Amino acid sequence: MPDQAGPDTDDRIPVTVLTGWLGAGKTTVLNHLLATADGQRLAVIVNEFGDIGIDGTLIDAGPLDLIELNSGCLCCVVRGDLIRSLKALAARDGSRPDAVVIETTGVAHPAPVLQTFLADQVLAGHFRLDAVVTVADAVHLPATVALEPDAADQLVLADVVVLNKLADATDGGTAAEICVAAHAPFATLLKVDRGRVPAAALLGRHAFDAATLATRLADLSPRTPGPDAAGHQHHRNDGPAAHALTVEGPFDPVLLADWLDHLLEAQGDTILRIKGILPVAGEGMIVLQSVHRMTETAPAPAGALAQDAPGRIVLIGRGIEPLAVARDLAACRGPKNGVI
Repeated sequence: MPDQAGPDTDDRIPVTVLTGWLGAGKTTVLNHLLATADGQRLAVIVNEFGDIGIDGTLIDAGPLDLIELNSGCLCCVVRGDLIRSLKALAARDGSRPDAVVIETTGVAHPAPVLQTFLADQVLAGHFRLDAVVTVADAVHLPATVALEPDAADQLVLADVVVLNKLADATDGGTAAEICVAAHAPFATLLKVDRGRVPAAALLGRHAFDAATLATRLADLSPRTPGPDAAGHQHHRNDGPAAHALTVEGPFDPVLLADWLDHLLEAQGDTILRIKGILPVAGEGMIVLQSVHRMTETAPAPAGALAQDAPGRIVLIGRGIEPLAVARDLAACRGPKNGVI
Protein backbone atom coordinates (compact mmCIF):
# COMPACT_ATOMS: atom_id res chain seq x y z
CA MET A 1 0.00 0.00 0.00
CA PRO A 2 1.59 3.30 -1.06
CA ASP A 3 2.49 5.89 1.54
CA GLN A 4 1.06 9.35 1.20
CA ALA A 5 3.15 12.49 0.97
CA GLY A 6 2.46 15.27 3.44
CA PRO A 7 0.40 18.30 2.42
CA ASP A 8 3.49 20.52 2.31
CA THR A 9 5.52 18.22 0.04
CA ASP A 10 2.87 16.70 -2.22
CA ASP A 11 3.01 18.29 -5.68
CA ARG A 12 0.36 16.05 -7.22
CA ILE A 13 -2.78 17.66 -8.65
CA PRO A 14 -5.55 17.80 -6.04
CA VAL A 15 -8.95 16.39 -7.00
CA THR A 16 -12.25 17.46 -5.46
CA VAL A 17 -15.23 15.15 -6.01
CA LEU A 18 -18.47 17.16 -6.05
CA THR A 19 -21.51 14.99 -5.46
CA GLY A 20 -25.07 15.25 -4.17
CA TRP A 21 -28.53 14.01 -5.00
CA LEU A 22 -30.65 15.22 -7.92
CA GLY A 23 -31.74 18.83 -7.51
CA ALA A 24 -29.46 19.64 -4.57
CA GLY A 25 -27.72 22.41 -6.51
CA LYS A 26 -24.34 20.92 -7.48
CA THR A 27 -24.03 22.91 -10.71
CA THR A 28 -24.90 26.16 -8.91
CA VAL A 29 -22.26 25.43 -6.28
CA LEU A 30 -19.75 24.59 -9.02
CA ASN A 31 -20.42 27.84 -10.89
CA HIS A 32 -19.88 29.86 -7.71
CA LEU A 33 -16.69 27.94 -7.03
CA LEU A 34 -15.39 28.73 -10.51
CA ALA A 35 -16.31 32.41 -10.13
CA THR A 36 -14.28 32.69 -6.93
CA ALA A 37 -11.25 30.58 -7.89
CA ASP A 38 -8.98 33.65 -7.88
CA GLY A 39 -6.85 32.80 -10.89
CA GLN A 40 -6.42 29.11 -10.18
CA ARG A 41 -6.22 26.99 -13.31
CA LEU A 42 -9.00 24.45 -12.79
CA ALA A 43 -10.08 21.51 -14.89
CA VAL A 44 -13.74 20.52 -14.55
CA ILE A 45 -14.99 17.05 -15.38
CA VAL A 46 -18.76 16.76 -15.46
CA ASN A 47 -20.55 13.43 -15.77
CA GLU A 48 -24.02 13.28 -17.30
CA PHE A 49 -26.27 10.28 -17.43
CA GLY A 50 -27.28 10.35 -21.08
CA ASP A 51 -25.95 10.90 -24.57
CA ILE A 52 -26.92 14.58 -24.73
CA GLY A 53 -25.00 16.86 -22.39
CA ILE A 54 -27.00 19.55 -20.64
CA ASP A 55 -25.06 20.39 -17.48
CA GLY A 56 -22.01 21.31 -19.54
CA THR A 57 -23.92 24.18 -21.14
CA LEU A 58 -24.92 25.43 -17.67
CA ILE A 59 -21.38 25.51 -16.27
CA ASP A 60 -19.67 28.86 -16.64
CA ALA A 61 -16.16 27.51 -17.11
CA GLY A 62 -14.91 30.42 -19.22
CA PRO A 63 -11.39 29.64 -20.44
CA LEU A 64 -11.03 26.71 -18.03
CA ASP A 65 -10.88 23.09 -19.14
CA LEU A 66 -14.34 21.50 -19.27
CA ILE A 67 -14.56 17.78 -20.02
CA GLU A 68 -17.99 16.17 -20.41
CA LEU A 69 -18.39 12.44 -19.90
CA ASN A 70 -21.76 11.23 -21.20
CA SER A 71 -23.49 7.91 -21.89
CA GLY A 72 -23.39 6.58 -18.38
CA CYS A 73 -22.36 7.02 -14.80
CA LEU A 74 -18.81 7.46 -13.49
CA CYS A 75 -19.36 4.54 -11.16
CA CYS A 76 -19.68 2.10 -14.06
CA VAL A 77 -19.31 2.42 -17.85
CA VAL A 78 -17.68 5.87 -17.97
CA ARG A 79 -14.95 5.07 -15.45
CA GLY A 80 -12.50 4.26 -18.25
CA ASP A 81 -13.23 7.62 -19.89
CA LEU A 82 -12.50 9.33 -16.58
CA ILE A 83 -9.13 7.61 -16.29
CA ARG A 84 -8.18 8.50 -19.87
CA SER A 85 -9.23 12.15 -19.37
CA LEU A 86 -7.21 12.48 -16.19
CA LYS A 87 -4.11 10.91 -17.72
CA ALA A 88 -4.39 13.32 -20.65
CA LEU A 89 -4.50 16.26 -18.22
CA ALA A 90 -1.44 14.98 -16.37
CA ALA A 91 0.52 14.52 -19.62
CA ARG A 92 0.29 18.16 -20.64
CA ASP A 93 3.59 20.02 -20.84
CA GLY A 94 3.51 23.28 -18.91
CA SER A 95 -0.27 23.55 -18.71
CA ARG A 96 -1.29 21.15 -16.00
CA PRO A 97 -4.27 22.35 -13.99
CA ASP A 98 -3.81 23.54 -10.42
CA ALA A 99 -6.76 21.40 -9.37
CA VAL A 100 -9.46 19.16 -10.80
CA VAL A 101 -13.14 19.23 -9.85
CA ILE A 102 -15.26 16.21 -10.78
CA GLU A 103 -19.03 16.73 -10.70
CA THR A 104 -20.86 13.40 -10.61
CA THR A 105 -24.41 12.70 -11.69
CA GLY A 106 -27.03 13.06 -9.00
CA VAL A 107 -27.57 9.30 -8.84
CA ALA A 108 -23.87 8.36 -8.75
CA HIS A 109 -22.25 6.59 -5.83
CA PRO A 110 -18.94 8.37 -5.05
CA ALA A 111 -17.02 5.31 -3.85
CA PRO A 112 -15.99 3.91 -7.29
CA VAL A 113 -14.62 7.33 -8.23
CA LEU A 114 -12.53 7.38 -5.07
CA GLN A 115 -11.42 3.81 -5.71
CA THR A 116 -10.13 4.88 -9.13
CA PHE A 117 -7.51 7.14 -7.55
CA LEU A 118 -6.50 4.59 -4.93
CA ALA A 119 -6.30 1.63 -7.33
CA ASP A 120 -4.65 3.12 -10.44
CA GLN A 121 -0.97 3.64 -9.62
CA VAL A 122 -0.36 5.88 -12.64
CA LEU A 123 -3.15 8.21 -11.56
CA ALA A 124 -1.96 8.06 -7.96
CA GLY A 125 1.41 9.33 -9.12
CA HIS A 126 -0.10 12.46 -10.67
CA PHE A 127 -3.26 13.14 -8.66
CA ARG A 128 -4.29 13.07 -5.03
CA LEU A 129 -7.79 12.98 -3.62
CA ASP A 130 -8.38 16.23 -1.78
CA ALA A 131 -11.99 16.01 -0.57
CA VAL A 132 -15.48 14.73 -1.23
CA VAL A 133 -17.92 17.64 -1.21
CA THR A 134 -21.59 16.65 -0.97
CA VAL A 135 -24.26 19.22 -1.78
CA ALA A 136 -27.48 18.61 0.13
CA ASP A 137 -30.94 20.16 -0.22
CA ALA A 138 -31.93 21.69 3.14
CA VAL A 139 -35.62 21.17 2.33
CA HIS A 140 -35.67 17.59 1.07
CA LEU A 141 -32.57 15.96 2.57
CA PRO A 142 -34.21 13.88 5.37
CA ALA A 143 -36.86 12.44 3.05
CA THR A 144 -34.35 11.77 0.26
CA VAL A 145 -31.90 9.98 2.55
CA ALA A 146 -34.72 7.85 3.98
CA LEU A 147 -35.74 6.70 0.49
CA GLU A 148 -32.49 6.59 -1.48
CA PRO A 149 -29.56 4.49 -0.18
CA ASP A 150 -27.11 6.12 -2.61
CA ALA A 151 -28.11 9.58 -1.37
CA ALA A 152 -27.32 8.43 2.15
CA ASP A 153 -23.95 7.11 0.99
CA GLN A 154 -23.16 10.41 -0.73
CA LEU A 155 -23.65 12.01 2.66
CA VAL A 156 -21.59 9.62 4.78
CA LEU A 157 -18.64 9.72 2.36
CA ALA A 158 -18.50 13.52 2.53
CA ASP A 159 -15.58 15.44 3.95
CA VAL A 160 -17.58 18.65 3.45
CA VAL A 161 -21.38 18.93 3.37
CA VAL A 162 -22.80 22.01 1.67
CA LEU A 163 -26.32 22.43 3.05
CA ASN A 164 -27.91 24.42 0.24
CA LYS A 165 -31.27 26.19 -0.25
CA LEU A 166 -31.38 27.15 3.41
CA ALA A 167 -33.75 30.06 2.81
CA ASP A 168 -36.37 27.68 1.39
CA ALA A 169 -36.48 25.48 4.50
CA THR A 170 -39.42 26.44 6.71
CA ASP A 171 -37.62 25.07 9.80
CA GLY A 172 -34.44 26.94 8.98
CA GLY A 173 -32.77 23.68 7.99
CA THR A 174 -32.94 22.11 11.46
CA ALA A 175 -34.19 18.71 10.26
CA ALA A 176 -31.54 18.63 7.54
CA GLU A 177 -28.80 19.49 10.06
CA ILE A 178 -29.92 16.63 12.29
CA CYS A 179 -29.76 14.32 9.27
CA VAL A 180 -26.22 15.49 8.46
CA ALA A 181 -25.14 15.01 12.09
CA ALA A 182 -26.49 11.45 12.07
CA HIS A 183 -24.92 10.41 8.77
CA ALA A 184 -21.79 12.58 8.48
CA PRO A 185 -20.78 13.52 12.02
CA PHE A 186 -17.13 14.08 11.07
CA ALA A 187 -17.76 16.24 7.98
CA THR A 188 -17.41 20.01 7.88
CA LEU A 189 -20.87 21.57 7.52
CA LEU A 190 -21.31 24.71 5.41
CA LYS A 191 -24.81 26.27 5.48
CA VAL A 192 -25.51 28.35 2.37
CA ASP A 193 -28.21 29.61 0.04
CA ARG A 194 -28.15 29.64 -3.77
CA GLY A 195 -24.89 27.71 -3.82
CA ARG A 196 -22.81 30.62 -2.59
CA VAL A 197 -19.69 28.81 -1.42
CA PRO A 198 -16.31 30.37 -2.22
CA ALA A 199 -13.63 28.21 -3.79
CA ALA A 200 -11.40 28.67 -0.75
CA ALA A 201 -13.93 26.79 1.39
CA LEU A 202 -14.02 23.77 -0.93
CA LEU A 203 -10.54 23.44 -2.45
CA GLY A 204 -7.34 22.58 -0.64
CA ARG A 205 -9.05 20.71 2.20
CA HIS A 206 -6.38 17.94 2.37
CA ALA A 207 -9.10 15.67 3.75
CA PHE A 208 -7.30 12.53 2.51
CA ASP A 209 -3.87 13.52 3.84
CA ALA A 210 -2.38 11.63 6.76
CA ALA A 211 -1.73 14.84 8.71
CA THR A 212 -5.31 16.06 8.42
CA LEU A 213 -6.77 12.68 9.28
CA ALA A 214 -4.47 12.32 12.26
CA THR A 215 -5.46 15.74 13.61
CA ARG A 216 -9.17 15.01 13.35
CA LEU A 217 -8.84 11.53 14.80
CA ALA A 218 -6.72 12.76 17.70
CA ASP A 219 -9.65 14.95 18.79
CA LEU A 220 -12.14 12.12 18.39
CA SER A 221 -14.54 11.08 21.13
CA PRO A 222 -16.09 7.60 20.88
CA ARG A 223 -19.68 7.91 19.68
CA THR A 224 -22.30 6.38 17.45
CA PRO A 225 -25.13 8.42 15.90
CA GLY A 226 -28.46 8.01 17.61
CA PRO A 227 -31.83 9.72 17.99
CA ASP A 228 -32.13 13.45 18.50
CA ALA A 229 -33.18 15.07 21.78
CA ALA A 230 -36.82 14.28 21.04
CA GLY A 231 -36.03 10.60 20.57
CA HIS A 232 -36.63 10.53 16.81
CA GLN A 233 -34.47 8.63 14.37
CA HIS A 234 -33.90 10.49 11.11
CA HIS A 235 -32.58 7.63 9.00
CA ARG A 236 -33.56 4.08 8.19
CA ASN A 237 -32.54 1.29 10.52
CA ASP A 238 -30.48 -0.22 7.70
CA GLY A 239 -28.98 3.12 6.70
CA PRO A 240 -25.28 3.97 7.02
CA ALA A 241 -23.92 5.00 10.41
CA ALA A 242 -20.56 6.10 11.80
CA HIS A 243 -18.93 4.27 14.70
CA ALA A 244 -15.91 5.76 16.48
CA LEU A 245 -13.77 3.52 18.67
CA THR A 246 -10.78 3.94 20.95
CA VAL A 247 -8.58 0.82 20.91
CA GLU A 248 -5.51 -0.05 22.97
CA GLY A 249 -2.35 -1.07 21.13
CA PRO A 250 0.29 -1.54 19.93
CA PHE A 251 -0.84 -3.86 17.16
CA ASP A 252 1.09 -6.60 15.45
CA PRO A 253 1.44 -5.45 11.79
CA VAL A 254 0.76 -8.90 10.33
CA LEU A 255 -2.28 -9.54 12.52
CA LEU A 256 -3.59 -6.05 11.80
CA ALA A 257 -3.24 -6.54 8.04
CA ASP A 258 -4.95 -9.94 8.25
CA TRP A 259 -7.80 -8.44 10.29
CA LEU A 260 -8.34 -5.68 7.76
CA ASP A 261 -8.26 -8.09 4.81
CA HIS A 262 -10.79 -10.34 6.50
CA LEU A 263 -13.05 -7.44 7.47
CA LEU A 264 -13.11 -6.01 3.94
CA GLU A 265 -13.56 -9.43 2.37
CA ALA A 266 -16.55 -10.12 4.60
CA GLN A 267 -18.13 -6.64 4.76
CA GLY A 268 -16.47 -4.62 2.01
CA ASP A 269 -19.77 -4.00 0.24
CA THR A 270 -21.32 -2.39 3.31
CA ILE A 271 -18.34 -0.62 4.91
CA LEU A 272 -18.07 2.66 3.01
CA ARG A 273 -15.12 4.30 4.75
CA ILE A 274 -12.57 3.58 7.46
CA LYS A 275 -10.32 6.21 9.03
CA GLY A 276 -7.90 5.39 11.79
CA ILE A 277 -4.70 6.31 13.58
CA LEU A 278 -3.17 3.24 15.20
CA PRO A 279 0.04 2.32 17.08
CA VAL A 280 1.81 -0.53 15.27
CA ALA A 281 4.73 -2.48 16.69
CA GLY A 282 7.94 -1.60 14.86
CA GLU A 283 6.28 1.18 12.82
CA GLY A 284 5.02 3.72 15.34
CA MET A 285 1.76 5.54 14.77
CA ILE A 286 0.21 4.99 11.32
CA VAL A 287 -2.76 6.59 9.60
CA LEU A 288 -5.09 4.12 7.92
CA GLN A 289 -7.91 4.87 5.53
CA SER A 290 -10.08 2.70 3.34
CA VAL A 291 -12.77 3.43 0.77
CA HIS A 292 -14.88 0.47 -0.36
CA ARG A 293 -12.16 -2.20 -0.14
CA MET A 294 -9.27 0.05 -1.24
CA THR A 295 -6.80 0.85 1.56
CA GLU A 296 -3.86 3.21 2.10
CA THR A 297 -1.54 3.66 5.06
CA ALA A 298 0.97 6.35 5.90
CA PRO A 299 3.18 7.25 8.88
CA ALA A 300 1.36 9.58 11.24
CA PRO A 301 2.81 13.08 11.61
CA ALA A 302 5.09 13.57 14.58
CA GLY A 303 3.10 14.34 17.71
CA ALA A 304 -0.26 13.31 16.27
CA LEU A 305 -0.75 11.05 19.29
CA ALA A 306 1.57 10.11 22.10
CA GLN A 307 3.43 6.88 21.33
CA ASP A 308 1.72 5.08 24.21
CA ALA A 309 -1.76 6.49 23.43
CA PRO A 310 -4.60 4.18 22.35
CA GLY A 311 -5.57 4.13 18.69
CA ARG A 312 -8.63 5.82 17.23
CA ILE A 313 -10.68 4.38 14.38
CA VAL A 314 -13.91 5.38 12.62
CA LEU A 315 -15.96 2.94 10.54
CA ILE A 316 -18.81 4.22 8.38
CA GLY A 317 -21.33 1.91 6.74
CA ARG A 318 -24.25 -0.45 7.24
CA GLY A 319 -24.60 -3.32 9.66
CA ILE A 320 -21.32 -2.64 11.45
CA GLU A 321 -21.07 -4.20 14.92
CA PRO A 322 -18.67 -1.91 16.81
CA LEU A 323 -18.27 -4.26 19.78
CA ALA A 324 -17.24 -7.08 17.46
CA VAL A 325 -14.79 -4.77 15.67
CA ALA A 326 -13.26 -3.71 19.00
CA ARG A 327 -12.97 -7.35 20.08
CA ASP A 328 -11.29 -8.43 16.84
CA LEU A 329 -8.91 -5.48 16.92
CA ALA A 330 -7.93 -6.33 20.49
CA ALA A 331 -6.85 -9.77 19.24
CA CYS A 332 -4.34 -8.04 16.93
CA ARG A 333 -2.25 -6.57 19.72
CA GLY A 334 1.47 -7.23 19.71
CA PRO A 335 3.79 -7.55 22.68
CA LYS A 336 4.10 -4.35 24.72
CA ASN A 337 7.88 -4.24 24.61
CA GLY A 338 8.19 -0.56 23.80
CA VAL A 339 9.12 -1.19 20.15
CA ILE A 340 6.59 1.04 18.44
